[in-house]
Amino acid sequence: MAIPIVMPRLGDFMTEGIVTKFTKTAGDSVAQGEVIAEIETEKVNYDLEATNSGLFHPVVDQGSTVLVDDVMGYLLEEGELPPEAEKSSDKPIAAENTPQGARRSQPTRRNIKGDAVPSTPGARKLAAKLGVDLEKVTPTGPRGRVVEADVRALADAPGTSKPTTPPGLPRPISEIPLKGMRKSIAGNMKNSLANTAQLSYFLEVDVTEAQMLRREHGLGMAEFLIKATSEALIRVPALNSVLVGDSILKFDRVNMAFAVALDDGLVVPVIRETNSKTVQEISGEVKTLSEAAKNGELGPDDFMGGTFTISILGSVDGFTPILNQGQVGLLGVGRSLQKPVVREGEVIIREMMTLSLTGDHQVVDGAVAASFFRRLQRLIESPSKLFS
Repeated sequence: MAIPIVMPRLGDFMTEGIVTKFTKTAGDSVAQGEVIAEIETEKVNYDLEATNSGLFHPVVDQGSTVLVDDVMGYLLEEGELPPEAEKSSDKPIAAENTPQGARRSQPTRRNIKGDAVPSTPGARKLAAKLGVDLEKVTPTGPRGRVVEADVRALADAPGTSKPTTPPGLPRPISEIPLKGMRKSIAGNMKNSLANTAQLSYFLEVDVTEAQMLRREHGLGMAEFLIKATSEALIRVPALNSVLVGDSILKFDRVNMAFAVALDDGLVVPVIRETNSKTVQEISGEVKTLSEAAKNGELGPDDFMGGTFTISILGSVDGFTPILNQGQVGLLGVGRSLQKPVVREGEVIIREMMTLSLTGDHQVVDGAVAASFFRRLQRLIESPSKLFS
């Protein structure tokens, strides 16, 4: 029986992935557990392993963008035809039983608004994106299927309209396609802004004692802030929530996602149950996951299950972070600076830091944000018990 090879879900809100490479060619023998494809998403590069043994039969091209759970190919037994070929391999109607030896009718090819075009998933998506009518595309793929290259060929043909550079701009020094991780990040950010009511709040906190204590313990500021934020979230669970459809899911454990900057974008691995871990334990996981991210060694499980996100950008005073899809809160952390502040009528120098909280106003009201900030401020400015 043909075993379908589908695009796996490699993250909580992943919708599609890119088949950057097939490691096998059509007809190759594949052993169970052998890598058959390299998948790229906005968060991870992943080696897809075969769940069974069989003969490899791809149905999409390398470089195709494939929706989660869509079929990329099959593992077949010796002599077995893939399901699509079986459907089209019915015996031809005998010439004597049809007028003038008419051939069996071919499947109707519909335009991009239809749903029964003989084409690969990547070709259909690309056609919709470029506004290409699949009825006008000449197929070159197996069994008369339209592949991505066919769509691009028509889109690039003379007379086909393309996006034009706005007039008055100088000549660009380069043109860089928006693709891969950067394209996926861009799509997720637009979706997040389009589907949530995002509102940001700002608060300046005194981190003088926290900086002294974390240096004494040989720890980074990131792990201290993760711990402090986790403790505050336990007390204000409305922010430790995920919006799924029309339901708000609140949690009594914090799975903290934290942003790691890479050359081609950001990844956001997750540390689980940070509310029950010490600052030292969190520090170890931050270092392990950050190193794995930079070496391209993170797996799908490292990105799943986040209930809240913290993003530390130590080169600016403050910023407005954009929510991760599904989550209702995200804490942005700016740099710390020595500033004059007034305490008990006297001007003194303290190390201050600006925090920015973005919340989904569908779930999080201003009162909730204020309550969270009050608790977080107390934890940050009286940090000794977090290090005990």
